[in-house]
Amino acid sequence: MRRILLAILFAWFIMASHVAADPVGAGITSNVTETVDPAEAGSSTTAGGSFTTLVLNATTQTPNWKAYVGNVTGTFALRDADNETIYDWNKAASSGEVFASRVNAINWSLIKCANGTTITAEHNALNHTITQVDGVNNTFNDTVHRGFWVGTVEIANSTCPAIATYVNSQAQTRDENADFQEVMLQDNTATIVYTGLLDMDTAGYDNRLFDFQIIVPEDQYASSPHTYYFWLELS
Repeated sequence: MRRILLAILFAWFIMASHVAADPVGAGITSNVTETVDPAEAGSSTTAGGSFTTLVLNATTQTPNWKAYVGNVTGTFALRDADNETIYDWNKAASSGEVFASRVNAINWSLIKCANGTTITAEHNALNHTITQVDGVNNTFNDTVHRGFWVGTVEIANSTCPAIATYVNSQAQTRDENADFQEVMLQDNTATIVYTGLLDMDTAGYDNRLFDFQIIVPEDQYASSPHTYYFWLELS
């Protein structure tokens, strides 16, 4: 009887001591920001009394989004509450996710797909409109992505609002095999979390090798740009 009681207590201790491996805050070691220079004006010289039909073309830089691309590094370790390491594995991660949010406190245990109500609140908060082509709602307007885990929460394939950013400046075919997928999640407080699925050492938007590419929305009318906080989950 005593042995059985000890076994039960030991099993309870093991279960009570288990802590889910939630995403961890990501340190940033490089921060290079750039934007495109406006194109020079085209011109036309015609004689007085003439009638000229013009076809004008321009690509306007959106003020409603900003992009983050780059690579990740990290290691797998076994540590205690004081961040002391008993062992680590010097092994490069092969998959995982990068997370970005304007709120620096996410309830990872209650993470799920962003719903329509939260998306509407998101683009309203950023002064986007329902009708603008680059609004939040018109950007994350598909639900095609591969499945993944966030801590102990499984996100099933093709269930959340998602996009795939470009490769070699070209749009990718919308399927679950696309590179650099980005999925829109939320927690129980309706905090939006932009989630980039890692594709290690993969040719990106300009054919350079990256591990992630994500875009996040911005408010062009804000007095100062919004801060985004980043987390990583490696596997």
